[in-house]
Amino acid sequence: MAKHVFVTGGVTSSLGKGIVAASLAKLLQARGFKVTIQKFDPYINVDPGTLNPYEHGECFVTEDGAETDLDLGHYERFLSVDTSQANNVTTGRIYQTVINKEREGAYLGKTVQIVPHITDEIKRRMLLLGKDDKYDIVITELGGTIGDIESLPFVEAVRQLQWELPEEDVCVIHLTLVPYLRAAKELKTKPTQHSVRMMSENGVHPDIIVCRAEESIGYDIRRKIAQFCNVKQEAVIESMDASTIYEVPLNMLREKLDVITLKKLNITNYPEPDLTQWKGFLDKLKYPKSQVTIGLVGKYIELQDAYKSILESFIHAGAVNEVKVKVVNIHSEFLTPENVPEKLSGLDGMLVAPGFGSRGIEGKIEAIRYARENGIPFFGICLGMQMAVIEFARNVLGLKKAHSIEMDANTPYPVINMMEEQKKIKMMGGTMRLGSYPCEIMPGSLAEKIYGKLEISERHRHRYEFNNDYLSQFEAAGMIASGKNEHSGLVEIIEIPSHPFFIGVQFHPELKSTVEHPAPLFVSFVDAARAYKEDRVASKASSIEA
Repeated sequence: MAKHVFVTGGVTSSLGKGIVAASLAKLLQARGFKVTIQKFDPYINVDPGTLNPYEHGECFVTEDGAETDLDLGHYERFLSVDTSQANNVTTGRIYQTVINKEREGAYLGKTVQIVPHITDEIKRRMLLLGKDDKYDIVITELGGTIGDIESLPFVEAVRQLQWELPEEDVCVIHLTLVPYLRAAKELKTKPTQHSVRMMSENGVHPDIIVCRAEESIGYDIRRKIAQFCNVKQEAVIESMDASTIYEVPLNMLREKLDVITLKKLNITNYPEPDLTQWKGFLDKLKYPKSQVTIGLVGKYIELQDAYKSILESFIHAGAVNEVKVKVVNIHSEFLTPENVPEKLSGLDGMLVAPGFGSRGIEGKIEAIRYARENGIPFFGICLGMQMAVIEFARNVLGLKKAHSIEMDANTPYPVINMMEEQKKIKMMGGTMRLGSYPCEIMPGSLAEKIYGKLEISERHRHRYEFNNDYLSQFEAAGMIASGKNEHSGLVEIIEIPSHPFFIGVQFHPELKSTVEHPAPLFVSFVDAARAYKEDRVASKASSIEA
């Protein structure tokens, strides 16, 4: 059986439990261990699929079609290993399982309670990934913070596992905040002390304390935390703010987080970590040779986590191209035909983001029109591709009232229609076209040039599709379907060959982009933006000389 590491958080949310867990996993993987990470979230939703992006950030989708917490994206980006349904568990899923078993009579008439029935199901799920020989170490991140009412059953399950499993098979890491009070010019350890005390009152004691801080915590602070929180001084780890999340594994390596964890797990024989490729990526990220400005046109831009995978994909693609990608957020709700030239004229490229609902749709269409007419590199994802289809139908085909039936059920030109298998579905959660599907690419297309092959597989999350009844009109006018699903005929990729770079995809390439394997579409898009900028600069210089 695998050994288990549990990562908990205290004081406040958003300290970076997911990044610390992913960083530890990366270091252990670099030492040759087979590692996976799972996230246990305390909310009652069965999954985040029905949550508003403002509420929870983006919904990450796995290869097997699970709608999961965005932290699973971090796990995949750091490890370059696919996660699955089993890697994200919510309170809702736990309760749903237990209630279904109660309805089946599985508890033989017993009163079903939080302890032991809910905690038993939590423990079963926690241990599930480590049951076979697939992994040496399973890292489990507990969502929320210590003291939250909804997190108590998860903490109780960890307490029971600490008691049930051999001592050397369990390690608990607690991430906490050591705030710096600028007025007093002091770091304060009391929040950490209270957080650890509260967790200890629930029966779980940390083996390692990771301290998030703006300033270095130093020897005296480490000693104080160790003394008052009853851990070894070497097990008090500093985690200072980093310029990029991809520096955190190297910071944790310097702090010996992986070595201390392996010592607690009684693992003594392991090689030095091989982080050559990771360090090479960081060097390119930190020392770019040029810069491009990309407009991210969306309607959830107030919350950066709503487009987390897209932003991280730009980082990966920028490093490959040795280009710093400056992303400018553009709220589509406030774009109009009158202000589009002013707001978009300085861009080197434009990405129109995915989303749902009618808000901000007309602004996206106007932005796409501007990119198409002015030769600006354009990349549309999911809804972004659908809006490119609508823009082309209205302004090139002359179908002025063309729309998606998602926004206008009575449109006379439904160029975007609901998928046939979706029309009878009433339940919203977990019922979209989800997960990985194959796509056949047209030979000689931009898509083939980008991917370098004619068969690909990408992840989906949508209900609506390109209406093939209009395909011949689009292709006759210059917009082609360069990628299709061979079984359903679903149009996966559209492009305009006469444009320098204009491509839209129904799938979500950002979900598979990792440090070691950047998404080809993002790499090519950033390269196109760089070429567009260089051409503009050269053209401007020529006009000045003339």
